[in-house]
Amino acid sequence: MKFIKPVLVTATAAMIMASCGSPKIVATPVENINSVTAKKAELTENQLENWMHLDLLSDTIPGMSVNKAYTELLKDLTPKKIIVGVVDSGVDIEHEDLKNVIWTNEDEIAGNGIDDDKNGYVDDIHGWNFLGDITNENLEMTRIVKKGDDGSEMYKEAKAKFDQDLQEATQNKMRYEQLLQAVKNADGIVTEKLGTSDYTKEDLAGIEATTPELQQSVGILSQMLAYAPTVKELKEQLKEGIEYFSDQLNYNLNTSFEARSILGDNPDDFTDNKYGNNNVIGPDKEEAKHGTHVAGIIAAQRNNGIGMDGVANSVEILAVRAVPNGDEYDKDIALGIRYAVDNGAKVINTSFGKAYSPHAQWVYDAIKYAADNDVLIVNAAGNDTHNIDEVDVYPNDAVGTDPEMSDTFLTIGALNYEYDANLVATFSNYGKYNVDVFSPGVKIYSTVPNSKYEFLQGTSMASPAAAGVAALIRSYFPKLKASQVKQIIMQSGLAPNMKVNIGGDPSNVVDFADLSQSGKMVNAYNALILAAQVDAGKVKL
Repeated sequence: MKFIKPVLVTATAAMIMASCGSPKIVATPVENINSVTAKKAELTENQLENWMHLDLLSDTIPGMSVNKAYTELLKDLTPKKIIVGVVDSGVDIEHEDLKNVIWTNEDEIAGNGIDDDKNGYVDDIHGWNFLGDITNENLEMTRIVKKGDDGSEMYKEAKAKFDQDLQEATQNKMRYEQLLQAVKNADGIVTEKLGTSDYTKEDLAGIEATTPELQQSVGILSQMLAYAPTVKELKEQLKEGIEYFSDQLNYNLNTSFEARSILGDNPDDFTDNKYGNNNVIGPDKEEAKHGTHVAGIIAAQRNNGIGMDGVANSVEILAVRAVPNGDEYDKDIALGIRYAVDNGAKVINTSFGKAYSPHAQWVYDAIKYAADNDVLIVNAAGNDTHNIDEVDVYPNDAVGTDPEMSDTFLTIGALNYEYDANLVATFSNYGKYNVDVFSPGVKIYSTVPNSKYEFLQGTSMASPAAAGVAALIRSYFPKLKASQVKQIIMQSGLAPNMKVNIGGDPSNVVDFADLSQSGKMVNAYNALILAAQVDAGKVKL
């Protein structure tokens, strides 16, 4: 349920390596980051919009030191253009900050209705849409329940979870509707009392409640404004909640809803693999919000004076639409990964996941195919505050704590911008074995459809942040293998020696080092220094 000629490559490594010997260009020492005092002041608007690019030492914000890397390591170097596959909900390839970084298939002639490159996908100019005109879908457990009881343990687990989620979605939708109505009623009474709808918590506190209705209204709004700064934003959040639970009831958990038939394929037959269309935005541009945000984090055009800057400056985004509002089909994901690999992607971002995977082997085979073709997959860990060493989340490259089936699959947890016990995002999954490293994922500012920008959060945002660093390494050091890039990102990260809250719960505190295999935070600056050392043969991984 949303990535020079050989002489210049050598010069790049030599120049960064030479810089490493100066007092200025050195990897950030561990003792330095452990002496950083958490930033107490609220982040400015500019800091919040750019925090994933900032540096822990100079800004006291646990970003990835991207700006520092460009300023001190890369300013005089020429990267090689690389392709990054974004397997997601679709990408607004017309966005003002993305249109110049979109991959174009030079082997296809646009609009002629002919499969010029003979890959089975007609007019796949900027990628492929494996969903066709589908926007909404069931969750995988709903599909399992719809097929009926086959006696399997998967069915029993899915049915129990389905019944629970259906009940909760029904109750939550009703609760949010009641809350919204209560807020509207209270807002009307308070607005009449104050003579304005533009009031603050302080204004509420100053009201002398002369009637029971006014007293109740002030109480409701004072309590609810703990969740939003203004009544307007509070109403919007409640509306979004109603929409979310409505979608669950209408589509995700609705056993009567059927979307797949419009594609005309059999999702349980992997050989039935030529379907969909070339509209990588999708039928509704707004539904491409998730994928557009992901693409911007990786590669929004840098230094163009508009919007925001992506992490990587020499990337072409290859869009693969395969993630609906609901759970993705295993077949679409497996074919989408293969499509990106076959069309030259060197990094693939997979910001999605689900709890059940009936055809997991198809995806495992695609992950191995990517590894065989030297492609790094960067994957979101998930947003359920689960230890995924104990709870399976798909896609993955290991079942539980079994041996990994690929050395080119990097799983990412999400960081908050507060460098203290709240460092780990309250929603982020974790796992000493199955999560590799953490990167920024809270309040990330990036592109959304129709040339707009917005803050979103999730491991879905943390994954492309790390994918951007991977793309940066692969574009400046194209000789390095995908497996080396994975190890470079893990080994070069910053390792804070601190205890953090799990799920935002102060009573559930663990060492940050125990939440991932590396125990580190992605750092572009350190990663490029280590990449230069590996590229020059000075360090063996």
